[in-house]
Amino acid sequence: MADLPRLPFERTSVLEISSAYGTLRAREPIARVRTRTGDEAWLVTGYEQARAIFADERFGRSHPDPDHAPRVSNSALTGGPNGEYATEKEVHDRMRRLLAPAFSARRMQALSGHVQELVDDLLDRMEEHGPPADLHASLSVPLPIQVICELLGVPLADRDHFRAIAEEMTDLTDPDRSAAARTAMEEYSHGIVKTKRDHPGEDVYSDLARADVPDDEIATMAGGLLFAGHETTVNRIDAGVVLLLDNPEQLEALKRDPALAPAAVEEIMRIGAPNDHGLGRYAREDVEVDGVTIRAGELCVIMISAANRDDTVFVEPERFDLGREVQPHLGFGYAIRYCLGASLARVELRAVFGSLFQRFPDLRLAVPLDGLPERSERLTGGFAALPVTW
Repeated sequence: MADLPRLPFERTSVLEISSAYGTLRAREPIARVRTRTGDEAWLVTGYEQARAIFADERFGRSHPDPDHAPRVSNSALTGGPNGEYATEKEVHDRMRRLLAPAFSARRMQALSGHVQELVDDLLDRMEEHGPPADLHASLSVPLPIQVICELLGVPLADRDHFRAIAEEMTDLTDPDRSAAARTAMEEYSHGIVKTKRDHPGEDVYSDLARADVPDDEIATMAGGLLFAGHETTVNRIDAGVVLLLDNPEQLEALKRDPALAPAAVEEIMRIGAPNDHGLGRYAREDVEVDGVTIRAGELCVIMISAANRDDTVFVEPERFDLGREVQPHLGFGYAIRYCLGASLARVELRAVFGSLFQRFPDLRLAVPLDGLPERSERLTGGFAALPVTW
């Protein structure tokens, strides 16, 4: 088995994924590989196969022997097993029941006017500052942070503190540093939740404080919400801007008709690939998926960016197309593993892409595409900066 393909596969561009995924998918949509840590795993690159695993409760994030489980990477966040094997489903179901009302599509849509005001304010500041600007620092980072702080009930004054912790959590090179940052995030968030017990507000952390949930679960949930609620949206804003600038015909269509913003968001979620990490899932028992038997305890690495380019599902999957016929992508997961924050992310992204190029129709990169500073050693990938001018 020494000659198994080794992750990560080489990328030639920040806008593309390795062609090796497509080659492998055509032959084996579920194939044996070695991960970054040298462990054996099943790489899932097929769309239907990925959906099947997402929807199957026999796959989870925990492992009965976590210290000896195969890993995707050295990341303490998503590189290996998470949660208690005996109680994973119970905890997962309780978390979704508790948080689903706060992140419902109706409640998120009610936020859309306020989110638009935040976007407009940030664009005003960009305009006042004048070109050039770092769009990453001026828009992509502050918008999701302000929204998630208000929604969760986190002091906005703490944003630099928890942003620094989040950066360390995503470290792929130093597992101890990543683990320590994850603990720090959970402790920080749990501290706020404890304060909310005495001084509740109309926010998600106050909901957690009122819930009959063990403290360790509260810490995990609260920290995870704060991290996921801003970090992934930051990268999607950056990726979407670069994708649109690299596809001028599609960008011109969006400028002519900003009502295409929702379509742009879905295409950005489908084809954007800020990172090349993959999602790890462990079989809780022997499971057959598409004729492949995955044994209990074995690791599956779901490569969403590859599944979203499955040419048996998407016509010309490598093409960025705002007029694409609707076909559900896996950018937010699927079924029981569908992202709770999907509606929130859509509200933020639609506000950004419905406004940015209306305000700055001549917006363009201030450096060559291949000169954008990438965060390749970070779990969430993306860019460290996005220099633009107009």
